[in-house]
Amino acid sequence: MTRFSVRSESFPLAQTFTISRGAKTTADVVVVELNRDDRVGRGECVPYPRYNESVAGTIDALESLRPQVEAGLDGSTARLSGSAELTTRLSSPKSVEASPKSELAEVRAALQRALPPGAARNALDCALWDLEAKLSSSPAYELAGLSAPRPISTAYTLSLDDPETMGRAAAQHANRPLLKIKLAGRDDLDRVAAIRANAPDSTLIVDANEGWSADQVEPLSAELARLGVALIEQPLPADQDALLAEFEHPVPFCADESCHTADDLAELAPRYEYVNLKLDKTGGFSEGLRLAAEARACGLDLMVGCMIATSLAMAPAVLLAQQARFVDLDGPLLLQKDRERGLRYEGSLLHPPHPQLWG
Repeated sequence: MTRFSVRSESFPLAQTFTISRGAKTTADVVVVELNRDDRVGRGECVPYPRYNESVAGTIDALESLRPQVEAGLDGSTARLSGSAELTTRLSSPKSVEASPKSELAEVRAALQRALPPGAARNALDCALWDLEAKLSSSPAYELAGLSAPRPISTAYTLSLDDPETMGRAAAQHANRPLLKIKLAGRDDLDRVAAIRANAPDSTLIVDANEGWSADQVEPLSAELARLGVALIEQPLPADQDALLAEFEHPVPFCADESCHTADDLAELAPRYEYVNLKLDKTGGFSEGLRLAAEARACGLDLMVGCMIATSLAMAPAVLLAQQARFVDLDGPLLLQKDRERGLRYEGSLLHPPHPQLWG
C-alpha cells in the first residue's frame, strides 16, 4: 500500500528578500511524501502568488488526488478520477517490482493530465520520480536518460535595495563567480554600477521581474552592456513581452514569468535568447525534461532557476542544470537553515544531491 501525505513547512530567511513586486522573510513550501515498502519518495514546491497560487490552495489540489494516488493512477485515462476503471499502479507491489520504470512512468503521465503546470504538480511529480528511484535502486538521472551529474557553479542573488546597500552586499560576495541582481526600473543603473565597483571580477546577470517599462528597455540594455552584464531576465510584464522582438538589446534577454512549459517556446523564440526553467512553473521534473530538450530546437539557450526553497526543491533541478549556460539554484543559501541532509555548497559550487535527499 502506498501512503500519501502532504504538509506545509516554513523556513526563515537569513534576511528579508525583496524583488520588484514585494518582500518576504520566510520560504513557505509544500512537501509531498509517498511511502511504500518502507521507501519514501519526496517532492517540494513553492506556491507563488504571481501565478494565483497559495499554500492552502496547493494543499487542497493535492489532497483532492489522495484517493487516486493511494489506489493507483491509470496512465491510459485522460484525467484522474475515482472510477472503478483505475488500475492499482501504486498499490500493487508486484507490478512495480516487475517493471518499476514503466509503471511509474504511466503514473507520471496521468499526473500531467490531472493537474495543470504549477507548484502542486511539481511536488507530486518529483515525489513520484524519487519513489521510483528508491524502489528500483536506480538514480533518477539514469531513469531520465541523463548523464551522471557533476558539481556546477550557481549564481548568488542580491536582493533589491538601494544602490549603496546592494554595493555593500556585492563586496561581501565578490569572490562568487556569478551574481544575480534584482532590479526594479528606477535607479537600476546606479545599483548595477555600485555592484560592479564592489565585485569587479564577477559575471553579472540582472532580473527585473517584469519591473521595467517599454521605454526603459533599449537605454537600460545599452548601459548594462557597458557595465558588463551578461543577461537580462524578464524586463517587461509577460503580457507585454511581444514588444521585445522590436528592441535593440546588446545584452541577451531571458524569459522567466513568460515561460512555463515547452508549449510556450515557439512564441518566445523571437523575443528572447534564453528561457529560465523552474520546476514550480513547469509543474515538475517530467515537463522540465521536455522543456530542456525542446528549447534548443527553438533556438533558445537555457537557464535553470528556482524559487526560494530548501535543498529538496533544488535537487531535481540540479540534474537539469547540467546542460544550462546559467544556473541559479541558490535558494538554500538564502535560508537561515536548510533541511537536514541538504545539498552541499562549497562557496558557489553546488554538488549533486545525495540519494537520501532525492533521486
